[in-house]
Parts: sequence; C-alpha cells; structure tokens
Amino acid sequence: MAVQEKLYTVDDLWQMSQEMGVKRLELIEGVIEEMSPTGEEHGDIASELNMLIRQHVKAHRLGRVTAAETGYILHTSAKGKHTVLAPDVGFISKERATPTPNKKFVIAAPDLAVEVVSPSETYTKVAKKVALYLRYKTRLAWVVDPDSKTVAVHTSAGSRTLGLNDTLDGGDVLPGFTLAVKDIFAG
Repeated sequence: MAVQEKLYTVDDLWQMSQEMGVKRLELIEGVIEEMSPTGEEHGDIASELNMLIRQHVKAHRLGRVTAAETGYILHTSAKGKHTVLAPDVGFISKERATPTPNKKFVIAAPDLAVEVVSPSETYTKVAKKVALYLRYKTRLAWVVDPDSKTVAVHTSAGSRTLGLNDTLDGGDVLPGFTLAVKDIFAG
C-alpha cells in the first residue's frame, strides 16, 4: 500500500527510517511502500537462507551478505523515481562491494536478491520487485514460496521454478553453492 502521493528520494527514505522510527519501508520508483512485519515461517526460512549463503560466501571470500531490511539503492533519477529495495537476503560480490559497509543503504543493486513470499504479499508485488531487481542489474533473484514449497529462479536470461526434488544453485553469482530445495522447507 502506498502511503503518499509525491515522489520521495533515497535521502527522504533514509530520513524517515532514522528520524521517524519507521523501519519497514521500501522505495519503488519514488513511492514509499510499507512492508508488513512477517510471520515465524517467513523469518525462519529467511534466517536459514541467510546463514547458509553467508557461510558459503565467507568460506570462499566472495563478498558480503546482508539480512532483511538492508536497503539497496537500485536506481536514482533526475525525475525523482528513486528505487530502494530490501531483500530478505542480499549478496554483493567483493568486486562491487565497498571496502567497509556503508552506514546508510548499499549503493548498488545486489548480485543476488532473495525474497521469501509472505502472506501479505501479492504475486504482482513480488513480480514487480523481481522485474526491478533484474532491470537494475541484479544478476540472480530467488523467490521462495513457502505455500507452494518452490523456488523461482530469475536471471536476465529467463526464469525457472524448482520444486522439492530439485537442487538450487548459485550459478556464476555464488559459485559452488548448492542446496536441496526440500531443505529450505524442512523447518
């Protein structure tokens, strides 16, 4: 649900999240979008994926992994259509990451964005986020759906959906990373 009618900037979003204590927001083409708190299942899946990806990234010194609510600046424009998204898990390669983490938002799109579908999200909203990630140079996006127990894998070359008997891999974004889809939902 949009909470305003004017276009907001990256700086506006940062100020709102810091000064007003409003923490669960994203900025989609200049429009502030509220993000509802998620449930236990969502949090469990996102936390598990973050841990597994982080372990792999650290072991191979691939870059930096961030948790939910970390804002990534995907796009800014003179027309005010700034976009900042906060994937449930984000990864940015060491080649693109700053030497030390920024105090504010990550100033780039993630190389990998993981979105765990929550009950309050519509398919249209998730699809819009995936399209934005890919448009602004995210190389790999995973959409994890707890209801259907699937993972949709999106790249600029296309999309595919994996089921419980399939294996998720990190491709050239997370070389060597593999995970049985059923293990994501094992709880």
